[in-house]
Amino acid sequence: MTTLDVSSVRLSECALAADAHLAVARTATSTIHYCFRGTGFILLEDEAPIRLTPHTLVIVPPGRAMTITAAAHPATLRTVGKRNGRDFTLGSLQRHSVGHGAPTLVLACGSFRANYGPALDLFASLATAVVERFDVHDQLDQVMSYAMAELTAQHVGGGAMSAALLKLVLLALLRRCLVSTNPWVERFAILSDPPIARAFAAMTSRLSVPHTVQSLAQAVGLSRSAFMARFSAAFGESPMSLLRRVRMRHAADLLAANALSIDQVALNAGYQSRSSFTRTFRRYYGSDPSEYRAKAQRAFSERVTPAEDMIEESDAGGHRPAAATA
Repeated sequence: MTTLDVSSVRLSECALAADAHLAVARTATSTIHYCFRGTGFILLEDEAPIRLTPHTLVIVPPGRAMTITAAAHPATLRTVGKRNGRDFTLGSLQRHSVGHGAPTLVLACGSFRANYGPALDLFASLATAVVERFDVHDQLDQVMSYAMAELTAQHVGGGAMSAALLKLVLLALLRRCLVSTNPWVERFAILSDPPIARAFAAMTSRLSVPHTVQSLAQAVGLSRSAFMARFSAAFGESPMSLLRRVRMRHAADLLAANALSIDQVALNAGYQSRSSFTRTFRRYYGSDPSEYRAKAQRAFSERVTPAEDMIEESDAGGHRPAAATA
């Protein structure tokens, strides 16, 4: 799992008093919920209530309406599916308390992105939530606590450290693929198929190489038909379809970085012909590479300029920002 990359980590400790409910804002990335102590439920649209007990780990796919409750029974809440505009955004506060009295349910809750290689978001396409129960010997309590502490301290490298710690948690979860009987493990069939995992790693680590189905199958010791069947079962698409998608995402990143010419970007993405590269890129992104680059640069300028203007105005008035983060 050396190709697993965890990023965009935002975490909060959520503490709920007895019978309190917490509506969680929808996110564009997957969310993680780890129960430190107490009992309760996570309620999702069109799914059975997920019971929370100490050491329960839950991964929820992006864009799902969600309510966390410290109630003793999972009574259907009207807030699920009918949001009131005041939902809690994960990571916006270090600690978020709900209800009156001492908390009876305490969780680490956050959002994150986990990519296997540069293309496959491991949790984005889940049909249902991942639910797995660990125990004290797995020591996920300490790892999640350290990850939150790193984000809270805001030291240099804190974001990278918290991402590395969350990766340990996800690796512990993915190891369960080999022994768990829960239905979510089917999504991660690639992890129990080493030849297909090796082929995927070869594809994504050397995008400029002229890969073919035959060359990939030979590299991992499978016949062409067996390789096609097993790869399609693991990823839900053919090897060449996935390879094109990975190459286009890589090309888009290079264009946005604005460090290489379009011809160089095409070569890095495995295209000897600029015209062929342009046709494929247009099909994926709806614009030519040069147009995409210009749009990315404009978006970057719009993000940077307001911050620079604020600093210049502050300096002109003889004042500097109260704090700065690394």
